[in-house]
Amino acid sequence: MNTVAGQGRDASPFTRRTVLAVVLAGFAIFVAMLYFIGAGDTGGNRNNGAAHGAAVGLNGYAGLARLLEGEGYDVSLSRSPAGLETSDLLILTPGLNADAEEIGQILENRQYIGPTLVILPKWLAGSPPRGTPSETANKFEEGWVVLGEPLGPDWTSELPSPFTFAQDGETRASGDNARWGGLNLSGDLPSNSVAYTDRSEGIERLVTAQDGRVLAFSVLGEEGTDYFEEAHWTVFVVEPDLMNNYGLSDASRARVALALVEEAGFGDGTSISFDLTLNGFGGSSNLLSLAFQPPFLAATLCLILASLIVGWRAFMRFGSVQAGAPEIAFGKDRLVRNGAGLIVRARRFGLLAEPYAALSQRRLGKALGIARPDAQSIDAALAARLPGEEPFSRRANRLAQAETASDILHAAQALKELEGKLTR
Repeated sequence: MNTVAGQGRDASPFTRRTVLAVVLAGFAIFVAMLYFIGAGDTGGNRNNGAAHGAAVGLNGYAGLARLLEGEGYDVSLSRSPAGLETSDLLILTPGLNADAEEIGQILENRQYIGPTLVILPKWLAGSPPRGTPSETANKFEEGWVVLGEPLGPDWTSELPSPFTFAQDGETRASGDNARWGGLNLSGDLPSNSVAYTDRSEGIERLVTAQDGRVLAFSVLGEEGTDYFEEAHWTVFVVEPDLMNNYGLSDASRARVALALVEEAGFGDGTSISFDLTLNGFGGSSNLLSLAFQPPFLAATLCLILASLIVGWRAFMRFGSVQAGAPEIAFGKDRLVRNGAGLIVRARRFGLLAEPYAALSQRRLGKALGIARPDAQSIDAALAARLPGEEPFSRRANRLAQAETASDILHAAQALKELEGKLTR
């Protein structure tokens, strides 16, 4: 049966378009995976019941983020320590056990970078306790929490000046919720528990309780200091129920939350970043993240382009390749030639002398019928068989003493000539 070159192989079950689509989809998914790993966004659950900008529980601030987006603000959630250096309004939501030294360092660094709004923690929160009726527990969605005991942080008194203050709290009689007022607004807190501070110096009171205790304030610093004259002011919200999801259930508290953001960010058009690193969602820089950042981004794009070119070239020749003849022939002759070529390249000709002399000795012994050939027995047999010929031992010694390639070749030819005379 006549065949054509390239036939005899099974045809590919896929068309070029199918293969191209699979390759492009796989390449896009691979690049996306590299990017998200480098950015630290690997799908971790941020709805863990804590109080931060992505939490939907009563103590969280996802509602505030959505409210600000609805008001036209550009809102982002920052998982990177580099986000702490933004010139936009930064909202910090540290936990009850936050590190005062770390918080103080962030606030000091931001004095000349941008405005900061710090919402203090208040509630112990968790999932429904054991014993909760199943019909009630089944209504809980992911991220929902049950508020426990109100408990203020003690690290605020350890902050550096001018940020230091003490947070206090009280729980009123049931049904007697505290009222608040400030920024031309007023209303009630959602519970009978209130967090406040009595600090009065170096601050501007923004929201207070009806008895004058401070619920939110802006840090002014001492008059005449660099902070007072030049720094971006920092706003502390001591009572988080003014801004958390629990508090935003009331329209008046939603309005005061917006007013506090405007006060901290100095008006409309402010971009806002909710920090998540203080809540355990920070991601450190790695080689992948650096690869997608200047100045390494240019090299990364070049590598991606080169990969596309290589992939396209491979796609254009997609299919089985006809097998050609082997570049290196098989067999003893090729093995010998390759071994000889290696010795020539290495210039180790002296390694050939002793093995060749031993090989020649065995061949001559076989030709002369000597069971256990040695130099003396071969010389004696040669003298009887070929009188007048140069003895084997002398030729072998000449090969062993040869140093240059030319001398080795001539000595080996003398032994080969002797073998030829015996086998004629």
